[in-house]
Amino acid sequence: MPAIVGIYDQPGPTADVAKRLRARGFDDIEVYAPAAFPELDDAVDPKPSGVRIWTLIGGLLGVFTGYFISIWMSNDWPIMIGGKPFAAIPTYTIIGFELTILFGGLATLLGLLVVGRLPYGAFGKNDKAYSARFSAEEFGVVVECKDRDVREVDSLMRAHDAKEVNLVER
Repeated sequence: MPAIVGIYDQPGPTADVAKRLRARGFDDIEVYAPAAFPELDDAVDPKPSGVRIWTLIGGLLGVFTGYFISIWMSNDWPIMIGGKPFAAIPTYTIIGFELTILFGGLATLLGLLVVGRLPYGAFGKNDKAYSARFSAEEFGVVVECKDRDVREVDSLMRAHDAKEVNLVER
């Protein structure tokens, strides 16, 4: 499946072309920029990241594990202290809280790796459409499309002041 790379000088036209491509139904859009620009983030992916679900699941698993292990151990080895019940929930809240933070943080790290596909790019297998000049001063929009849509995407990118438009096979 071919990919079309458009190279731009400014973030404004880059965000505009990404919004237009998204509106026309192209889902596989990648934007490269030398710095973070909020308008580019909103243009490419307006929905929130899926990493927060990983954090929520990790936190819930952590609080459940903290209470479960504490209650299980107190019932397994019952020691009566000051007439308190063996499974006193308020005393185990600190352990539940700490494991919530620990498991939530670890799940967030795992979610970043899975959702962001980080090991793929971390080992030098960068995208063929990527150019080193996207890290220096220029902006790039990469759209993966079908053969019949190449002409439409090319004309749309050129209409939004693209410096260069290239076709890359992935």
